[in-house]
Amino acid sequence: MLIGVSDTALVALEFDRGLPEKIAGQQIQWEESAGHTRGVCEQLQEYFSGKRRNFDLTLDLRGTDFQKRCWSELLRIPYGETRSYAEIARAVGSPKSFRAVGQANHYNPIAIIVPCHRVLAAGCYLGGYGGGLPVKAYLLRLEGAAFRQHAEAPEATEQLAFSVS
Repeated sequence: MLIGVSDTALVALEFDRGLPEKIAGQQIQWEESAGHTRGVCEQLQEYFSGKRRNFDLTLDLRGTDFQKRCWSELLRIPYGETRSYAEIARAVGSPKSFRAVGQANHYNPIAIIVPCHRVLAAGCYLGGYGGGLPVKAYLLRLEGAAFRQHAEAPEATEQLAFSVS
């Protein structure tokens, strides 16, 4: 996973697809720093070992106003619970914008901590996920959340392992 921090907050936690040059249209300059990311790594390790249900990190969410409203709503979904795209759309005051909620989730810069994996398609099916459906299923199982499995996310996802270094 790629962890990006500013001087004051977590800016990005993404499944490593390479270093982006921009986040929310803003140019980014990257430098490696284990010291600046230590707190994020520790909390992720606690989460994956089942010892942490809530993250205590300062976030710098960069996106459109609509995206930020969606991401703020995602932060309200408790550990082990899920919501539908339609429920998030209603909660942010745009009840017919469930597809736009899906797009906001797609552009969520802080995976896991801003828990877009807790948002399911109609009928409690997985829907989509930037890290892939097997990862989404793994995270939901880790949290004990109920969902319906699609064929695209095989049951063998329990074999996934995460390492934060």
